[in-house]
Amino acid sequence: MRPTIAWEEDVIVMIDQRRLPREEIYLRCRDHLEVAAAIRDMAIRGAPAIGIAAAMAVALGMKRHAGQDVGGRERAYAAIHDVLAETRPTAVNLFWALERMRRRFAETRSAPKDALDDTLRREALAIEAEDLDACRRMGELGAALVPERARILTHCNAGGLATAGHGTALGVVRSAARLGKVRMVFADETRPFLQGARLTAWELLRDGIPTTVITDGMAGHFMARGEIDLVVVGADRIAMNGDVANKIGTYSLAVLAREHGLPFFVVAPTSTFDPETPNGSGIPIEERPQDEVLRFAGTSIAPEGALARHPAFDVTPHRLVTAVICERGVARPPFAASLSALLRKEGA
Repeated sequence: MRPTIAWEEDVIVMIDQRRLPREEIYLRCRDHLEVAAAIRDMAIRGAPAIGIAAAMAVALGMKRHAGQDVGGRERAYAAIHDVLAETRPTAVNLFWALERMRRRFAETRSAPKDALDDTLRREALAIEAEDLDACRRMGELGAALVPERARILTHCNAGGLATAGHGTALGVVRSAARLGKVRMVFADETRPFLQGARLTAWELLRDGIPTTVITDGMAGHFMARGEIDLVVVGADRIAMNGDVANKIGTYSLAVLAREHGLPFFVVAPTSTFDPETPNGSGIPIEERPQDEVLRFAGTSIAPEGALARHPAFDVTPHRLVTAVICERGVARPPFAASLSALLRKEGA
């Protein structure tokens, strides 16, 4: 499999995650508008991958305008930024990456055309490389917390498809599996896009990791039967008190894990921490079209006239989180102190 997203000769190439697992199709995005559409329509998804895609889209989009004067460059940059910022409001990695690219543009906006092009491209590729390194480090740190012969429940897809590679939650699973510690992974199907059934199971089975797909409503049953040892999920935004926004259904799993005395681990890079959001009440929740719930694979599954709601994310209160694993260490309660300490670590 090629990388989830890659820059190839001024074209951004990404696997179309909507087509998996039946087809492995790659999109070739030739401008920032096509990348924005891919993010908005969930051809690429997962907070870190969205951030990488946005950074590459900025660099690609500015190539057409780098020959303008400074004023023209600034106007073009603002327009490109606004298009990308409107694609997915909950994933803070998107805004983190856009801000990082904005700072780099501000430093070099008066540079010669080739220098500006090269600077923005290098910054986007650095974001990608740093994410891959972060995922591998999170995998190592998280694997140390996984017991022997563990039966792990995960939700949505927080694997290589959602990152530059290796994954956040699935990075922990992969690293633990290499140590021989994983007995079984239970993957919530994750309605309505079925990221768990389509993507997580696809990734894990390709790696030879035993995987059982369950519906979202089955988790409590298997916990009560003693068939799950811990829950590991990713995140799209983490408030500074430890409240976690992740794919809809995560909060329910956290409640069930607490009821059954199971560890609930969140795995995300520090780019998912939001220093501007003190608690989960300030996290915007994307509400997607109701047809995504009322229809499946183009077929209506509800009677005509029925209404639906589709909040794409929910917020898990920090009191239900056992630990947050990032590339700089493991944060435990009280999260207000531990998350801030990790952000300060290594010159953050």
